[in-house]
Amino acid sequence: MAKFSMNQMTTLRWSFEQDCFRYREAGLSAIHVWRDKLHDFGEAKGAILLEELGLEVSALSWAGGFTGSDGRNYKDAINDAKHAVDLAQELNAGCLIVYSGARGGHISKHAQRLFSGALEELIPYAETHGVTLAIKPIRHKYGCDWTLVRRMTDALQLIDIIDSPRFKLVLDLYEFGDQAEVLDNLHLLVPYLALVQVGDRGCEPLEEPNRCLLGDGHLSLNATIGKLIQLGYDGPFDIELMGRDVQQHEYEHLLAHSMGYLQAMNSAT
Repeated sequence: MAKFSMNQMTTLRWSFEQDCFRYREAGLSAIHVWRDKLHDFGEAKGAILLEELGLEVSALSWAGGFTGSDGRNYKDAINDAKHAVDLAQELNAGCLIVYSGARGGHISKHAQRLFSGALEELIPYAETHGVTLAIKPIRHKYGCDWTLVRRMTDALQLIDIIDSPRFKLVLDLYEFGDQAEVLDNLHLLVPYLALVQVGDRGCEPLEEPNRCLLGDGHLSLNATIGKLIQLGYDGPFDIELMGRDVQQHEYEHLLAHSMGYLQAMNSAT
């Protein structure tokens, strides 16, 4: 049976508290926490609420920006990432997602050196705290604003170089769910997966993600999720819905539709 979590970006306008209660009411047992929402509610209070509701934290987003593309200098980005590791430990999060930041005004090699240097400092810190860092390749154009890691092969190469059990991979099926070179090699990815994200796609996105309701797009989500489970992936499948095709729906509908789709899929497997 697949295990599912809901990403707080799906219900962006709800508060952290609303997310927790509504997700639990919908039958979910896990949540992908976004730091901004948790910060607004209060980190200590949020940790208590999650424990009281029995909500596991599938992932914490995010740490990074080591290239300075978001306005922070390198030292500040490192210190913030270490605080995120501390928070991930407190929440017992499945992983902390890490983005390098955009290339910005740097040449590619210098941007890569900044990211590599950050990882060299953060990996031992994460290992000491029992926290898994996870990188997420984003192949579409908007990924340039987030990360230097755009291809799955680049992510695997970096994971191989770092060679730490606390440095893993996020596979976003919205990004790669129709890429034959990825789908044909899922057996190679499974040992490195910290999280699988689920979103459907009706068309290629342009400037920003445009995820549609699960089952409404052209991605073969059922088959891919079933294959991942068959290959031994036993981590959470994180539902992330955002963009033009879903913004017309009330959040309650997004939750109900997603849960109905997932329950039907579990029943069929």
